Amino acid sequence: MGKTLSEIKRTLDNNLGKRLTLRANGGRRKTIERSGILAETYPSVFIIELDQHENSFERVSYSYADVLTETVELTFLDDNTGNVAINGQ
Repeated sequence: MGKTLSEIKRTLDNNLGKRLTLRANGGRRKTIERSGILAETYPSVFIIELDQHENSFERVSYSYADVLTETVELTFLDDNTGNVAINGQ
């Protein structure tokens, strides 16, 4: 994965509509894990629609900088090749 915001955005644009697992830093040694679908990308943020049976809210948004700084790690579930991790490295 690229090390610039534009490369991260381009990668996410190419994966719109795909299932993913989200691992985010929740602060104070908490890690949040959720699953859903990459719904939309905007110039500064992207939106994930969460699975309703697991979460009490429908959508979350993060910035591309969160991926770059490794605050958020995305793992796309690819049927053909297995899991594909997306992070800032």
